[in-house]
Amino acid sequence: MTEYILYNAPQSTCSQRVRFVLNAKNIAFEEHILDLFSGEQLRPEYLAINPNGVVPALIHHGHTILDSSVIIEYLDEVANEVVCFTPPTPEKRALMRWMMRYVDEIPAPAIRVPSYNLAFLPHFQKMSQEDFLALANSKPLRKEFLLTMGRTGFPQKEMDQALDKLNRTVVRMNEWITQNKGPWIMGNDLSLVDIAVMPVIVRMADINLDSSWSDKPLISAWLENIQAHPVFKKTYYPGSLLTEKYPHLAFLRDKIQL
Repeated sequence: MTEYILYNAPQSTCSQRVRFVLNAKNIAFEEHILDLFSGEQLRPEYLAINPNGVVPALIHHGHTILDSSVIIEYLDEVANEVVCFTPPTPEKRALMRWMMRYVDEIPAPAIRVPSYNLAFLPHFQKMSQEDFLALANSKPLRKEFLLTMGRTGFPQKEMDQALDKLNRTVVRMNEWITQNKGPWIMGNDLSLVDIAVMPVIVRMADINLDSSWSDKPLISAWLENIQAHPVFKKTYYPGSLLTEKYPHLAFLRDKIQL
């Protein structure tokens, strides 16, 4: 039996965090890819693993670990022989966890709004209102999110608020890297907070929101560094980017540089 079993989805930003840590630690894992649009995460057999009906979920030695932030901290505790992404001192660990809380509170939920409006909305528009409401009401954790979006997409006010949160995150990241003298958020070493925010910045670049750091070379350098990491391509295997998965987003991939 495989020691680690991961239930996840290629484009899931939370899944991408966990895949990065597993790959960086050279941990062999059995991967179960769930098709979120077909509702595999809402089937009884998966809800028995994760009652919230979201990915990722990690099973280790028969124990279920849920929530991507919890999972990557757990992995850094139980498998730190190859590499450790947690600072050695209590003060630095507390600082890292405070930073991770910011990421989970501000940009992690905010990136879902433009992602859904750009990539996923056409799928919901094809549904009847009855089917859409049934889907929304079946979501243990994302019901209100889907109902707010509706079949016409998030209103401009919601989009503006999400983009503001993403822009504020870029400013905050730039401050952190500057204060800690980079190249990573906490200084010389890649930490869990870098991995936590990685999917947000990668997603922003993927859907043409990278102008947010056009005047912040530290963020551009940070992104280049994370993309150059030996396990980045293994983590972002083909189909992990929205512009790879959804043909109607090809215009973003082929954007014209003015």
